[in-house]
Amino acid sequence: MPSKSFRRALADLGAGLRARELWALLAWQDIKQRYRRSSLGPLWITVGMAVTALALGVVNSALFGTSISTLLPSITTGLILWNFMNGCIVEGSQTFIDNEGMIKQLPAPVSVYALRTVWRQALYLMHNLVVYVLILVIFFGKLSHPYRLVEKAGALLHPGLGWEVVLALPGLALLLFNGAWVVLLLGVVSTRFRDVPPVIQSFITMLFYATPIMWSMDQVRVMNQGSKDGFGSLAVQVLQLNPVYHFVEIVRAPLVGQQQSWTHWAVVGAATVVGWALALAVLRNYRARVPYWV
Repeated sequence: MPSKSFRRALADLGAGLRARELWALLAWQDIKQRYRRSSLGPLWITVGMAVTALALGVVNSALFGTSISTLLPSITTGLILWNFMNGCIVEGSQTFIDNEGMIKQLPAPVSVYALRTVWRQALYLMHNLVVYVLILVIFFGKLSHPYRLVEKAGALLHPGLGWEVVLALPGLALLLFNGAWVVLLLGVVSTRFRDVPPVIQSFITMLFYATPIMWSMDQVRVMNQGSKDGFGSLAVQVLQLNPVYHFVEIVRAPLVGQQQSWTHWAVVGAATVVGWALALAVLRNYRARVPYWV
């Protein structure tokens, strides 16, 4: 079988998935090592997320005059999902570089190191979801009924929590599935071109502020209502070009009872197909070179 074939690339992925005990253990060891000798251990992940979400929720509620009972759950859920995606992008670009020693000594599929990174981020995500559960318990009374995220005329009325909450499960599954190709693609490219990780670091903050995490699309729509020059509608359209926004919404909207467009699922589906096609092409052509590049 030729070394550069999609069958070899898929075989690498299959072998990596079968080695789940290896990458799952390595990911958990990464977390334990990070919080070694601390009193709370990995619970600091949850505490840190709770403090950050509360601070941003209080500040933004005061600045924009919105109810904290609806804004805080939205910000909290957005931050939890952003942290996962940010980890896959930033740490994914360093995946093979950080595992240089193991790659040169351990005869394992390349995908094992990518899965290690994705699973580590998934563990962080699960720790942070504890904060979402606490927020949900506190504000369930408000979220279980129709509500407006922005208390102004013309603001969108969200349906509130209902059966749609189950849509968060396939949304989370898609998030993990896409995290794998992001780590594989950026990991291989960054190993070859060492300027890529600093470039990613430079642009990731801009991407955060361009994504509705601390603010919402409802606020943008309300502020630009009645715009005669058409800039308001143009601003909304430009912001919707951000693919991260759609990845956030397929999970956040059902979790906090917000209205969701099936456009989000269409964009995420297209990104999944294109992303995995690119990742498999890179894995097919450059998988064998990774040990030499590191």
